[in-house]
Amino acid sequence: MKLYRFLTADDTSAFCHKVTDALNKGWELHGSPTYAFDHANGVMRCGQAVVKEADGTYTPDIKLGEQ
Repeated sequence: MKLYRFLTADDTSAFCHKVTDALNKGWELHGSPTYAFDHANGVMRCGQAVVKEADGTYTPDIKLGEQ
């Protein structure tokens, strides 16, 4: 099965660490990163889609962050 996640965080090193952690767990970048101003919180936010091939059959109760 193919899994998909969209990682987001404020524009700090925490975002880079989140993406790096996913890459080291076998996830692959999917598309370009995004960058936008969060008006509600007054900060810039980053986003990056990642995908991963995994054994098994997809069900909505899969915890993607634990894959």
